[in-house]
Amino acid sequence: MSLTSLPPRAGDRPRTGSFIPHLQLSQASPPAVREALQRWMATTLDGTRPGRSGISVPDSWALHLTAPPADGAVLMPPRGTEFVHLHADGSLHLALHPDDQAVVLDAGRGERHPLYHPRRANALMVYAPRDADELALVRQVVTASYRYATGRVPEQAPTAR
Repeated sequence: MSLTSLPPRAGDRPRTGSFIPHLQLSQASPPAVREALQRWMATTLDGTRPGRSGISVPDSWALHLTAPPADGAVLMPPRGTEFVHLHADGSLHLALHPDDQAVVLDAGRGERHPLYHPRRANALMVYAPRDADELALVRQVVTASYRYATGRVPEQAPTAR
């Protein structure tokens, strides 16, 4: 576990689909916020390689581990390497430790995937960041997912922008 708390998400919860693919249907990230998140993920998380998601819609961008993941710490074990993917709307699916999942859910910043199962599909949707402050919080959550998947802390700490 690495998240201790997150502030509650302001405003109404975004609309999301209850079917597959599980996507956020309202309150998308502004393009600059989404691009900043993708750029940060691609340049900060050592031991990963970017690529297409192997489990999401074709326009989703994913990070794959270059070394074997910790047990259960990827989206679709047992042979998966994908621990996070970013949708075109700015929302993400990622794998998180159960305690960190509780922090995200309690703050109203995400929801479990319809196929969620703790041993077969460790997938939590994190809602798209709408501004720089939410982007900083999403970086904290992605960092927690990275730590869960690798057991390491990124060399470069998350920054606000």
